[in-house]
Amino acid sequence: MSVQVARHVGEVLDNLSSVTGATLLAGGTDLLVEINFGRARPATVVAIDRVAELKNLERNGRVRMGALVTYTRMLDDDPGSPALREAARTVGSPQIRNAGTLGGNLGTCSPAGDTLPVLAALDATIVLRSAKTERRLRFGEFMTGPKKSARRPDELIVAAEWDDAGPAQTFMKVGTRNAMVIAVAGLALVVDRARKRVGAGLGSCGPTIIRAAEAERFAEGLFADAGWERASRPSDAAAKEFGRLVAAAAKPIDDVRGTAAYRRHVLAVMGARALARVAAIA
Repeated sequence: MSVQVARHVGEVLDNLSSVTGATLLAGGTDLLVEINFGRARPATVVAIDRVAELKNLERNGRVRMGALVTYTRMLDDDPGSPALREAARTVGSPQIRNAGTLGGNLGTCSPAGDTLPVLAALDATIVLRSAKTERRLRFGEFMTGPKKSARRPDELIVAAEWDDAGPAQTFMKVGTRNAMVIAVAGLALVVDRARKRVGAGLGSCGPTIIRAAEAERFAEGLFADAGWERASRPSDAAAKEFGRLVAAAAKPIDDVRGTAAYRRHVLAVMGARALARVAAIA
């Protein structure tokens, strides 16, 4: 195995364009597991953890989070999304949070990735760069399947960008225990009062992160009726209906972590609770 240590984005892109099958290494929290279990045997690894440009976090009406921002930093600094902070808190152990990165979660592109439902709910844009060009994809265009994305072999995930959606956000996750667990189901809910939009991203309940479009439209109607600029508690019936629509959007399977029926049930419960929680935030 050949390991190249890059210190600038240009070095990373040169390696990706000149070496066929080069594998990127950021925190290694996913890749090293794959190597240890014999599921991956990369011939060339490009270590990018020393690339300072990818660690930038900018917030000025629009948030730009570099690919090497760690989960710990999402907790310690203002990540421009309360839901993203809540998701980061659920990731692994302190050691994993110190090493794991936003770009790594995007690069692995697992439906159980904890930050990914938040990026979907925020309608985030993923910034990709190659030696020749830079392109931007909406999250829904970026993730194409379980551990599959639209990233080309010569491209580097540089950052994720989204509009600062305000404080009315939350992330919820159900697992088989309270900590260090892969999600059985996850839900991110974002109410952007300034732009009058609702985003709901569902994790670990389909081949990709799913947007619950009907639930979003239902919630937008509730907030429009109540007045977008003020907090209001939905009725129990409205919260239950929102939860039902969230669950209806899921495409779950039975697996070792839970059944499809259980996933739909917990999504309905989380949906009702999430709506009540964010509605109370002005």
